[in-house]
Amino acid sequence: MKRGSIRFKMGWNYRGIGASFAPMELDPREIVPQFWYNIIPDLPRPLPPPRDPPSAEFSRIDLLRDIMPEEVLRQQFTVERFVKIPEEVRERYINIGRPTPLLRAKKLEEKLGTPAKIYFKYEGATPTGSHKINAAIPQAYYAHNEGVPAVTTETGAGQWGTAVALSASMFGLRSSVFMVKVSYQQKPMRKTIMNLYGADVYPSPTELTEAGKRALARDPNHPGSLGVAMSEAVEYALKQRLKYLVGSVLDVVLLYQSVVGLETAQQLELIGEEPDVLIGCVGGGSNFGGFAFPFLGHGSKAKLIAVGPSEVPKFSSGKYEYDFPDEAGLLPMIKMLTLGRDYVPPPIYAGGLRYHGVAPSLSLLMQEGKVNWREYGEDEIFVAAKLFSEAQGIVPAPESAHAVKAVIDEAKSAQRNSERKTIVFNLSGHGLLDLSNYESMMKRFGG
Repeated sequence: MKRGSIRFKMGWNYRGIGASFAPMELDPREIVPQFWYNIIPDLPRPLPPPRDPPSAEFSRIDLLRDIMPEEVLRQQFTVERFVKIPEEVRERYINIGRPTPLLRAKKLEEKLGTPAKIYFKYEGATPTGSHKINAAIPQAYYAHNEGVPAVTTETGAGQWGTAVALSASMFGLRSSVFMVKVSYQQKPMRKTIMNLYGADVYPSPTELTEAGKRALARDPNHPGSLGVAMSEAVEYALKQRLKYLVGSVLDVVLLYQSVVGLETAQQLELIGEEPDVLIGCVGGGSNFGGFAFPFLGHGSKAKLIAVGPSEVPKFSSGKYEYDFPDEAGLLPMIKMLTLGRDYVPPPIYAGGLRYHGVAPSLSLLMQEGKVNWREYGEDEIFVAAKLFSEAQGIVPAPESAHAVKAVIDEAKSAQRNSERKTIVFNLSGHGLLDLSNYESMMKRFGG
């Protein structure tokens, strides 16, 4: 990575900080970027565009104009490399604790006996406990600017729904959240937090929408899926004339999440480090893309590793083809790695990773061999999460524990090969609202 190049292009106010200057003395405005980074113009080949299905009875692309805030939709299709962050959004980023910390996992390094240095970007430091708030704030802001009274969305593990509930309240909007039923049952405290922020929360599938009714007709005990919840939220937005906020998969969300990678790049530069390995977990792709893409776009030679659950094997078994992001097929088809829109994932411990597809830009980069992948099972990530918790004192979200497992594997490889390298990963959220899932794993796996 060229020294200073990212900072210059992002519009950071760099004032010649010397090596003795402590990063903690920086004003947040010097770290929080003024522009989002968009990888679309830097992809190795053009991204296949969204499209309507053959013999479509209505235009899904036109439907987006009805449900998404106008500026969000414009940014979804922009080819601008840098997109200005509105000052109102940037102020709220700072108010919720951005920049989030970049921490060195010294105790984990010691436990592993590795010569590698391990750093993690801690997105669990936000009020909602994850990176999701980065994409919720701008979408709520743009919805508010259009004068709508309320917004709606879906959520898997509850992180995105929590972020939408808080962001909506920031701008005086009501919110409705369709939460995957199994997560609704596993994580009652997520519902409580969303209610505190003023949101109405429904366990999906519901009887409120035709999409929900069809899912329940097929299986009265349907555990829910992100695809079904997404269909319900889209249908509800159309019926109630609300705006729909998208939590992952669409590339505009990866654009908003680029604040994570941009901050990380500057924080690493301030301490004189360059990453050799960059790691993040993948549900739809927003936290990985937001973290890793700014490095890739600026020519970093770091190895990129995307991590998912073996129980939802879209990396190993998914097909790269056009598919619907939602189960009912209300949204435009996008070309992505997918297990199929009708795929019903098992009710695993990591609700945020229970999605059938991968963001188009990330899917393309994986097809081009620019991004490596790993898949791990529940027993493996439990061991990794427990080790990280004991070493660093932070309980990672089960989703983020997949990244932790890959970090441990990379650090052990460095030990075997006597390699001094710098591993950086995105700890996308804390697991303090996932303790019931961890308790279940402790009973099954011991510890």
